Amino acid sequence: MSTELTLAVWMLIIALVQIFLPAMFRNRETGLDYNAGPRDEAGPPVGIITGRLQRAQRNLFETLPLFLAAIIIAHIAGREGTLTLTGAWIYVIGRVLYIPAYGFGIPYIRSLIWGVSLAGLVLIILALLG
Repeated sequence: MSTELTLAVWMLIIALVQIFLPAMFRNRETGLDYNAGPRDEAGPPVGIITGRLQRAQRNLFETLPLFLAAIIIAHIAGREGTLTLTGAWIYVIGRVLYIPAYGFGIPYIRSLIWGVSLAGLVLIILALLG
């Protein structure tokens, strides 16, 4: 399996982590009874950290399908190379750094990290077009 595909697998693992993180924080806020019940009521307000982790998760889910599709297309089309490898690493590292940057509410740095991860995705797409 190519490094790009391996990084795609790691992004799936990161996506799972980003599903569980806000859920764990939310469960602390709502308690066991609410979590085990039908959740017909809205529950207590979402906490600051939980909200940040939920938004970080949604943000990942906006670009993850594009990343996975680009990596798969590059592999099938035989377009894997330095550009796709560099782009994949930039995207993955950016997405990993984005979680604590958003969770801790670090302004500007969070946006910079997001932009860098998006640049990694653009590199992969450029490799497909080139």
